[in-house]
Amino acid sequence: MTARNSSVSSDEWYTPQWIIEKLGPFDLDPCSPEHRPFDTATVHWTKQQDGLFMPWGNPAEVRVWLNPPYSRPLVEQFVKKMSVHNNGIALLVSRQDNVMWQEVIFPTAASMIFMRHRVRFIRPDGTAGHPFFGSCLVAWGKYNDQVLRQCEIEGKYVVLNNVE
Repeated sequence: MTARNSSVSSDEWYTPQWIIEKLGPFDLDPCSPEHRPFDTATVHWTKQQDGLFMPWGNPAEVRVWLNPPYSRPLVEQFVKKMSVHNNGIALLVSRQDNVMWQEVIFPTAASMIFMRHRVRFIRPDGTAGHPFFGSCLVAWGKYNDQVLRQCEIEGKYVVLNNVE
């Protein structure tokens, strides 16, 4: 049996502030760490509030930032909820061949950016680290599509579905 490296396999990888500065402001972060280094949204829910089961509010009024736990099945459950909410941006692992991408993201999201560089996520101890995977930003809703298109984050912007 192989030992897990907790710094690599942990769900605790926090969003770098520069990403929020380029994409925000957001109304809700349903996957916020308890001891976040900065605010990612106006309202933050931690594991204790369980953002997966809390109602996210009226999609016309609540713009969501989603950096979900990447472990399964949580990531799929949060992405499905975002696809139904249809107003926000998610930071996800770039693995477009998996079922979540094929059956949830591609049919429902407006657009995405394949990020050019690996994100230097913030660890719980405050240090920055690169995961062993690339990341994508995925937008749901017309406004979030416009934000991605104009945000100047390095990478390839791709339209997935036309939103009018």
